[in-house]
Amino acid sequence: MEATKSWTNRKYQIGYALSGGFIKGFAHLGVMQALLEHNIKPDIISGVSAGALAGAFYADGNEPYRVLDYFSGHKFQDLTKWVIPRKGLFDLSEFIDFLNSNLKAQTLEELKTPLIITATDLDRGRMVHFHKGAIAERVAASCCMPVLFAPVNIDGTNYVDGGVMLNLPVSTVRRVCEKVVAVNVSPLMAQEYKVNILTIAMRSFHFMFRANTVPEREKCDLLIEPYNLYGYSNTELEKAEEIFEQGYNVANEVLTQLLTEKGKIWK
Repeated sequence: MEATKSWTNRKYQIGYALSGGFIKGFAHLGVMQALLEHNIKPDIISGVSAGALAGAFYADGNEPYRVLDYFSGHKFQDLTKWVIPRKGLFDLSEFIDFLNSNLKAQTLEELKTPLIITATDLDRGRMVHFHKGAIAERVAASCCMPVLFAPVNIDGTNYVDGGVMLNLPVSTVRRVCEKVVAVNVSPLMAQEYKVNILTIAMRSFHFMFRANTVPEREKCDLLIEPYNLYGYSNTELEKAEEIFEQGYNVANEVLTQLLTEKGKIWK
């Protein structure tokens, strides 16, 4: 695991922990928009997979609702490349190019808000928390769903989705934050599914990813879980704005209910 005194020895007021969730990650942006409108602003962000993607664009200085503009007009096929399935069905090189073209900062050190990206070191079987280096490659590594995508190689090491071991990265920043807001866009649900090789693999991974969020949910000070995202296909990039709105509405409902019933938002 990468570590540095520059952030692990600091104390932050508020941290965001953003889960994986593939296309549902656009709900992170909606939730973040609502949080910011309630003056709950992150001093540091911990992200996995889709959460790392949303976190990177925010940490790069974008308002959450403006991030949708970068994806407008794009389809899933625009950001991935079909390959002969030796290591995975798709290659993420197009996605890396997209990030490099649309992020102002190219390294994690340059971001306006500290961002910690969790990925899984496939070679050594361990979690890695990136805090420095090229953003695009590390976000892609964290988003790299096994089987669907070929592993991302960084400095000779193969990486896959951070959700394999930690899909809701609260513990990553827990000890350095006064308060942690956890946004879990992949709550444990068992909806209907089609029985074929790809959906069976994806469903199995999703159950595994979601199960390891259970202990992390207890470590946060505010938990927001949109349960209204189960009907979206992982390739429906054109529905990003709709998914954003779902996250935004749920976050506002949660915050309003907490303030009405308890007079506060924190545990």
